[in-house]
Amino acid sequence: MAHIKIPKHNSGFYFLQTSLPSLAENKAMKKFTIAIHGGAGTLIKGKMTDEKEIAYKKALEHALNSGYSILENGGSAMNAVEEAVKRMEDSPLFNAGKGSVFTAAGTHEMDASIMDGNNLKAGAVTTVTGIQNPISLAKDVMKHTEHVFLAGDGAIEFAKSIGYEIKDPSYFHDELRYQQWQQLKDTDNFQLDHSLKKDSKFGTVGAVALDQDGNIAAATSTGGMTNKRFGRVGDSPMIGAGTYANNKTCAVSCTGSGEYFIRGVIAYDVSALMEYKGLSLEEAASEVVMKRLLEIGGDGGLIAVDIHGNITMPFNTEGMYRGMMSSDGVLEISIYKN
Repeated sequence: MAHIKIPKHNSGFYFLQTSLPSLAENKAMKKFTIAIHGGAGTLIKGKMTDEKEIAYKKALEHALNSGYSILENGGSAMNAVEEAVKRMEDSPLFNAGKGSVFTAAGTHEMDASIMDGNNLKAGAVTTVTGIQNPISLAKDVMKHTEHVFLAGDGAIEFAKSIGYEIKDPSYFHDELRYQQWQQLKDTDNFQLDHSLKKDSKFGTVGAVALDQDGNIAAATSTGGMTNKRFGRVGDSPMIGAGTYANNKTCAVSCTGSGEYFIRGVIAYDVSALMEYKGLSLEEAASEVVMKRLLEIGGDGGLIAVDIHGNITMPFNTEGMYRGMMSSDGVLEISIYKN
């Protein structure tokens, strides 16, 4: 029997005994694991209603299970991270897909990227509208074009050419998001989704995974910032800034103040510290999030997995929606600092 760590409602943990494969089965089975995030920011304990906290944890659990099921059945890390992110894009709780925030023009401009650590192939889209699952479009850019990054009208034209349905703007309307926009509408102000509102919905979503073949992948998706102008693009669709995966080192998905993650090339920086300086996954991620990012004024966090299945989820904010699930029996879903 083994112990699985599961968070209680008060963000503590209780342990549950469960049956795991026999020793012989374990020898034949390679480790696989997945981690997800739903944004980082001013998540002050006690400021969120019990009902909303339960809803977030259920949404995270659903996304985790969706990705884990693919890995458990021998599927690829790429398919697992896409599926986990899609589940969060389909939830109005997160600032991605259906829950995306409003721009200054009252529209929804979404960004996403995905990367395969096995061959360093990647796909990304930015400022796309009407796409239910931008992460899938990013993956299709990787699979069906010779490009990495498509933007705006061009990305939509590509989506239509391969059969994507363009959703009506009403699909993306959420009353809480609308009220956030109303507070900033007709001003020059904008709001990073993970800041200011203690009881609102927060930030970017992402996933990283290791599959049974030993390959890793990362995926990130976001609706950007409320009342943004001029086609602003954050770190989420930028390979190396918000997303990175390399079988030599790790897979990373970031969330936070995008401009700083771009300037610090944060996702790649974790990989570089591992490859060139010999740091462990935890050491590299901690160096980047708890030191280098803070030194340039940035806040946020990231999730990362290495080729051994180690997971780390550091953040320098008050909280980060996050979870992980591993074939060695570990399950964790958390919001606040433990």
